[in-house]
Amino acid sequence: MKEILYLEIPTPDTAAVRAWLQEQFQPASGEKVVTPDGFCLKYPKATLQAASVSETAEKLPAELSVFVWSVQRTTYLKVFRWANQPIATERQTVQQLTAGLRDRFPHRYPVPPAIAPGQSIFEALAADYPKTVEHFQAMPNGEYDLNRAYWWEQRWREGVQNPRQPKQVIFAASDRSSKQVGAVQQPLTESLSYDLIYIGGALGVIHAAVMARLGYRVLLIERLPFGRMNREWNISRDEFQSLIDLGLFTPTEFESLIAREYVDGFHKFFDANNPPQCKAPVLRTPTVLNVALDAEKLLRLCGDKLQAAAGEILDETEFIRAEVGGDRVTVVVQHLPTQTTQKLEGRLLVDAMGTASPIAWQLNGGRAFDSVCPTVGAVVESGFEPQVWDARYGDVLNSHGDISRGRQLIWELFPGAKDELTIYLFHYHQVNAENPGSLLEMYEDFFTILPEYRRCDLSQMKWRKPTFGYIPGHFSTSESDRQIAFDRLISIGDAASLQSPLVFTGFGSLVRNLSRLTDLLNTALRHDLLKAKHLNQIRAYQSNISVTWLFSKGMMVPTGQFLLPQKVNAMLNTFFGILADESPAVADSFIKDRGSWLDFNRMAIKAAWKNPSLLLWIWQLAGAKDLVRWVGSYLNFTVSALTSWLFRWVPDFARQIQPWLEPRYPAVWLWLLAKSYALTYGMGRPLSQAESVEGRSPLPAPTPSLESIAEITTKAKSDS
Repeated sequence: MKEILYLEIPTPDTAAVRAWLQEQFQPASGEKVVTPDGFCLKYPKATLQAASVSETAEKLPAELSVFVWSVQRTTYLKVFRWANQPIATERQTVQQLTAGLRDRFPHRYPVPPAIAPGQSIFEALAADYPKTVEHFQAMPNGEYDLNRAYWWEQRWREGVQNPRQPKQVIFAASDRSSKQVGAVQQPLTESLSYDLIYIGGALGVIHAAVMARLGYRVLLIERLPFGRMNREWNISRDEFQSLIDLGLFTPTEFESLIAREYVDGFHKFFDANNPPQCKAPVLRTPTVLNVALDAEKLLRLCGDKLQAAAGEILDETEFIRAEVGGDRVTVVVQHLPTQTTQKLEGRLLVDAMGTASPIAWQLNGGRAFDSVCPTVGAVVESGFEPQVWDARYGDVLNSHGDISRGRQLIWELFPGAKDELTIYLFHYHQVNAENPGSLLEMYEDFFTILPEYRRCDLSQMKWRKPTFGYIPGHFSTSESDRQIAFDRLISIGDAASLQSPLVFTGFGSLVRNLSRLTDLLNTALRHDLLKAKHLNQIRAYQSNISVTWLFSKGMMVPTGQFLLPQKVNAMLNTFFGILADESPAVADSFIKDRGSWLDFNRMAIKAAWKNPSLLLWIWQLAGAKDLVRWVGSYLNFTVSALTSWLFRWVPDFARQIQPWLEPRYPAVWLWLLAKSYALTYGMGRPLSQAESVEGRSPLPAPTPSLESIAEITTKAKSDS
């Protein structure tokens, strides 16, 4: 018996595929016999391609067996030949079958239905997403959260499908169209002045609290009720330590935020259909994402610290537009419950609105993001039997099937407080106007296939809340190939595509780089270096992870294409099998974005040696254009690694000359400080807070008021 065909058919309607096979497909040769799951084609022995047939082969029928099955809400088909020798017409039959299936069951990318006036979200979605509606109805605040997921998808689709004409929300003070294009009908209340205005209260409040504690007047604006989260956060102790070192949290407060700390985490990808060289053992990473945080408690604590430092929070308030003037930025927002519009003024606007940020789309037009991970899931209070999952362990990355309707679905499972489990389902995805990526389709998958992933009865589940979002990725070739700033405006977190290519979290990336971002931004604010040319230096670019975007690319199925169903799992198992053979320290550092140039090259060579087909697969998936871009990334990584080694003395030297250089030439100092961080953090080698402040002058007194900005600006210009 030999497998001669394996196909993914991108439809959940397996019955329709089976009916087409049994009733409509007419093979060019062979006797068709219907079977429960497909059909058989029987041939006379004379059709076997062999001069002589062995005695064993004579006992095997000259027959092709065609059958389908369903998993992951997707249909799969295989064709087996019983005889050992090829059948004369089997190649033509396979080609005819494949062409017929591709024509009858093409890729489809459903669009969520519109919601009619007065219609509830449950009524609007019930026909297309029945399981999603059923289980959101069982969640606290389910209607609100489903509306939020629907809104998030609609906003993401709008940005992806109109990349060349993003909505203008940032205007220069001299732009007369700002008074027309962004006009607001309601009368504006009196403006208020701040040093920093943050838009976005998830990652934004962490950074805002740090800056407020440095003495800046900070305002945080959040569209949702403050403290609500549609994702949970996991991290490791050594990564969170940076927040303790910054003084944002005490060790005791950190312990109070831990919902669960477990002893190990697993990475395993489905390999039943992989060739032997593409199978891999379970990769264990005991110190990766092994601390589950109470995200909402963390946000509330950050909010308390922000307000204790005289910061303010405006929640249920939506950003409308901003106008940038010479010495300030004016922000127009709308309080959603009252529809009251307000005008606010500050020295700097910080965009922390995430992937749907209209500011990010305007700044980068058609290249706001190169990839995205549509992610859905839920926090489950109870419902899993004890033998299904041991809460001492996490499932960091797991797949239980091959490509599903043009996506390689991947699971994450993290135990939380008590019996809670946080479960995610996501996939790597191209940013494509025809196929933007759907949260609602993913949720229907989630609720359908969760029992396949981990045995459970959904009717017994007690849901606490959903978790969802779009996690962006940007394929950087250098630190300056993406605009993250405008005059008096800067993006952070997901809005700046700050995320890890391997563990996909903007939270972890922000935490790892928070000391770097805080020091640079503090320097810029002290000297009023708030032009785009200065603020674009304040970024968390890492050249050591700029090369790993090709890994992300290899996990994406190009829109409209059909791949071998097992291809992505085969690539993942090749790579993670090599990581499993490495020391725990190497695997840990690589997944935490700290991999070195030597480690990357050594593992890349091992992967190519172990599975030479990998190079061809990457070529097919990435294409010539992206491979050329990646070569640029690799060369930049190589040059950066060499530069970091040659100039490793620069960060210490910079701190030594800071007392003389900074007061005289603040713009030069900001540049030197950014380059110093690029030699350390930019290569995945973050310094401890003690190292990074060694030799640094004390933190400044609270920043001057807006009324004295002109004086500061004049002095800064004369000094630099």
